[in-house]
Amino acid sequence: MSRLGSAAPPVELSKKKAVAKLEEAQQRLLRLRLILGGQIGGGQIGEKKIGPPLCVVFEGWDASGKGGAIKRLASPLDPRHVRVSQFAAPTYDEKRHHFLWRFWPKLPGWGGMAVFDRSWYGRVLVERVEGFATDEQWGRAYDEIVNFERTLTDEGTIMVKFWMHVSPEEQLRRFEDRAGDPLRTWKLTDEDWRNREKRPAYEEAIEEMLKRTDHKRAPWHVIPGDSKHYARLAVVEKVCEAIEKRLEKN
Repeated sequence: MSRLGSAAPPVELSKKKAVAKLEEAQQRLLRLRLILGGQIGGGQIGEKKIGPPLCVVFEGWDASGKGGAIKRLASPLDPRHVRVSQFAAPTYDEKRHHFLWRFWPKLPGWGGMAVFDRSWYGRVLVERVEGFATDEQWGRAYDEIVNFERTLTDEGTIMVKFWMHVSPEEQLRRFEDRAGDPLRTWKLTDEDWRNREKRPAYEEAIEEMLKRTDHKRAPWHVIPGDSKHYARLAVVEKVCEAIEKRLEKN
């Protein structure tokens, strides 16, 4: 059974209602972020102490709405209180190290928040499909990734992982929109079109990734992305829920 499911939102949500609910969720997130950062007390009056690190990981199809979701997640926050890091193909020097090495410096410490636009999952996605990693390398990466995430969460990190899912029909529509917009055409590359042609291979890799790296401390959230308004709201709400769940344990 496919873990990706449908890319259509499970409920109909008008743009007006989605925007209103998103604003509510963003205010909720702002308060939670200030609590984690030790800027306001989360319990007793006057009690201010930094909370656990928060790491939000975004993966997804090209044109699936990662950028828009990240913008809505980070925009209500003081830029001093969140760091957004984007990861592309590893450099020559990065390839000289273990594939997880380049991500460590960007991880948040206590009281910090980091958002990753792409991540270590490239090892079992693009590196697997495009042949940049050997079968042995990407085959053992699942356990390496899970152990890596457990190391972080054992130390207190709140980790929220999103797969932004979009249907091939909606992806094509967005590609064509970008191609026709001079101010957004830079977002569309030849590599995006090539990746689209390999969608069946990527779907196979994604399904295995979701199955083998979904664990209690860092579960996957597959976000139906054909509706941008629904997806953006769902992302902010899921992050809020993860923070609240952790704070309840403290």
